[in-house]
Amino acid sequence: MDQATRKELTAWLEFYQELGIEGFYRRKPATAGTPPSLAEARPAPPAAAPKAVPSPVPTRTATAPAPPKPATPPTPPPVAIRPPAPSFNLFEAAPAPRSGPETLEQIRQDLGDCHRCKLAPTRKTIVFGEGNPHAELVFIGEGPGADEDEQGLPFVGRAGKLLNRMMQTVGLKREDVYICNIVKCRPPGNRTPEKDEVDSCSPFLYRQIEAIKPRLICCLGAPAVRTVLGIKEGITKIRGQFYDFGSTKALATVHPAYVLRNPREEKILIEDFEKIRDFLKGA
Repeated sequence: MDQATRKELTAWLEFYQELGIEGFYRRKPATAGTPPSLAEARPAPPAAAPKAVPSPVPTRTATAPAPPKPATPPTPPPVAIRPPAPSFNLFEAAPAPRSGPETLEQIRQDLGDCHRCKLAPTRKTIVFGEGNPHAELVFIGEGPGADEDEQGLPFVGRAGKLLNRMMQTVGLKREDVYICNIVKCRPPGNRTPEKDEVDSCSPFLYRQIEAIKPRLICCLGAPAVRTVLGIKEGITKIRGQFYDFGSTKALATVHPAYVLRNPREEKILIEDFEKIRDFLKGA
């Protein structure tokens, strides 16, 4: 091997060593013909050899292949979301399913010590209602007054005494009817119940009507007419008229307290109570 070839071979060996390649083997000579020259045997140098970046830790073995990534588990099919079943306290018995129509006792129990609206902090007593649970006639007033708040019974003050007298005039007894109000707590200063108070309490009133199933409802005063019938006209314009309330009839009349303030209007109340008597008799 001449000196020039030796230098060129040495340069190539140093180049490969810098790349971390140190193991070489000698090719088996050809069986016939002239052995290839060194220029033919060695690989052609790259046109522009990139600057070699030495490995931080040279190794003689090939880098181990990266472990295969674990197969992604198949996505489970979507599960339909259902509303959660009602949960019960482990220390309380689950409520028994209703076997028939709702009763007034069940409604009163559901009402409980009600704090559903802002009337609760100022009341003394919840005035749920009083009377025959199967009455043909239900009177609905505005709300408890001071006497009602004290005793827990509806229409026991001056307006209640006038109501009793009107019933006696047409042959009705208090124990035969049912009496309640659109709200069950006294508004401060006997003011008219506000919308949010009525909205909180009226569902219990409707349930009471449904439980009693009367033939006739008598709405005493404009607030009761608005709540039960949804009529906003003045009470003096619509009084004495019958309206449909589901399968029940309803009559609008003035509140007894209105007559106490306007004694000359008692005749209006008498006329309307005579209509109540005639209706119940089937006239």
